[in-house]
Formats: sequence, C-alpha cells, structure tokens
Amino acid sequence: MHPILSDRRRLGLYLLGWLPIGLLLTAGLSERTTWLAAAAVFLPLSIVFACISLNAGYLCRVFPIDARASVWRTAFVHVVAAAMASAIWIGIGQVWAGAVDLLAPGLHAGTAFAERRLLIFVVGALLFWLASILHYLLIAFEASQHAERRAIELSLLTRDAELKALRAQIDPHFLFNSLHSISALTTVDPAAARRMCLLLAEFLRETLRLGANSRISLADEFALADRFLEIERVRLGSRLQVTRETDPQAIACLVPPLLIQPLVENAVVHGVSQLVEGGTIHIAASRGGPTLTIKIENPCDPDRPRRQRAGLGLDLLKKRVVTQFGAEGTVLVEEDAGRFRVEVRIPAEVAA
Repeated sequence: MHPILSDRRRLGLYLLGWLPIGLLLTAGLSERTTWLAAAAVFLPLSIVFACISLNAGYLCRVFPIDARASVWRTAFVHVVAAAMASAIWIGIGQVWAGAVDLLAPGLHAGTAFAERRLLIFVVGALLFWLASILHYLLIAFEASQHAERRAIELSLLTRDAELKALRAQIDPHFLFNSLHSISALTTVDPAAARRMCLLLAEFLRETLRLGANSRISLADEFALADRFLEIERVRLGSRLQVTRETDPQAIACLVPPLLIQPLVENAVVHGVSQLVEGGTIHIAASRGGPTLTIKIENPCDPDRPRRQRAGLGLDLLKKRVVTQFGAEGTVLVEEDAGRFRVEVRIPAEVAA
C-alpha cells in the first residue's frame, strides 16, 4: 500500500507542502517574466510534479533500503526515475506555458520557461529525490508501527495462552482436593459425602458460568468462595469459621475469575484443616485509589513440614497475577507466630 495515498491526511499535507515549492519556482521564473505569468505556470506545475513524485513511493517499495538490497542498484534506479520524471515534467510544463501564452498573449511565459529548462530539470530531479527520501521515511515509520503492533499482539496472545494454561491447572487441582475429601467421607459419613457431592456440582456449575468471563465482580467471586467454604464445612464442621471485612467500593471492582477461591482453599487445606481445634479464616477487601487489595489470613501449624507450607493453587495464582497485571499486580505471602497471610494487590477496575 502506498505510504501517502493510503492516508487522506498525509496526502493533504503532502500536496500542501508543495505550495511553498511552487512559490519558490515562481520567484525564480519571475526574473524573466511577470509574477503573474510565473505563478500561472509554476503553481499548477508544482501540483502536477507532486503527483508525478508519488510514483517514488512504488519505487521505494520495490527497491527497499536494507542489508539484502544493492545500494548502487537502488541509487541507479532513483537517478533514472528522477531524470524521467523531470523530463516528463518539463514536457508538460512547456505545453502548459504555451497554453498560458495563448490565453494571455504578451506574458511570454513559454519563452521564459524554455530559457530555464536546464535549471528546471535539475530542480525537478532534486525534488524527486527528496520525495523518494520522504517515502522511505514514511515506509520505515509504518514498518516500525506495524512491528510494534505485532509485538503487542504477540504479547497479548502469549499472555492469554499462559492464563488459559494456568486456569487449566487450577481447575483439576481443586477438583482433585474435593474428590479426595469426598472419598474420605464415604466410609465415615455417607450422608455428608452425598451432600458434599451436590454442593460440589453446584460449585462446578457456577465456576463454568463465571469462568467464561475475563472479569467478574468481586461480589461474584466472594459468592463462589462461599460455595467452596460450604463444601469444606461438610467435612470440617464447626472447626471452620470465617469472618469478612469488605469495603463497599471494593465490592464493585472487577477481578479475574477464581482469584479468591485458591487463596481460601489454601487457607483451609494447609491451615485450618491441619489444626485439631480448627480456626477462623479472615477475609478482607479494600480499595485505595487505583488499587484493589485483598487479604486472607488464617491460623496454621508453625511446625508443619515445609513442603506443606503453600499449595499448588497459591503458586499458580502468583503466576496468574504476574502474567495478567505485570508490575501492577503483586501477591505478598507472610507467616508469623502461627498466622499465615496472603495479600493480593491488583489495579481496581469498575464495570462501565
């Protein structure tokens, strides 16, 4: 595609840029004739040569300046093209100057033009070369923009693929943990195992519905976490307690699906369930300016093996946050005096 003809704005600016060139050519010819005659000849001719010089764009496409192209061949092509363009321009100019003489006898525009043909030829060749340089610059600019857009598209596609891969790992991981819990209940409390199966089915149905979206409200994410906690209460009973502290402004924020559930699951599986007396999981969400902060704190056994200190879901969540939000998203993990804390900070987004 032509770098100038493909953009109306560029074409308008390009033609407008030839106006001062026409005025300079008029001033040069006015020494041999009147300003009126010179203007009548060169102002229209400058637009004509502007159109002729647009052909340089096609030459620049065919003969690019890069490591694979021959510099001498490219230079020779442009020298020949400039000579031909200038010769055609002089031919048109001579005819047009004669027409001006016919329309306004006594201006002697044709004679004045003929006396300056050699100078006009040289000027035309130089102008064609300048047009070629302009086209090369525009082509390079377009190539740079295209490369930048392509890099952004590839980055987005890569990030989307990584997020899908991480989501694909999170879903089976949760399902494995749930089925393991159901298996443990089938021999001890079949009724509880049946109820847990029903709750799990509802949870999975809701997960599929919300998971189809790239963003869901924090309220929906909390509701999904509550369904998970209902499943775990069947197994843990009164040993599992939950408190929540939420900022009304935070509830309206949009978050990726399954952002909180892995944190709650980690708090239950690697925290509360490991304690004989159980414990309370505290969930907090607040919005401070452009940042949404989600905190989950739970009791834990400080003497548990190191390999049990964090689950796979938490590791995958860290990768998701970094992949999706870059430097704007952080996951901070802290353990102190039998308390395990996770703090997630992401940009606060609100539905339009």
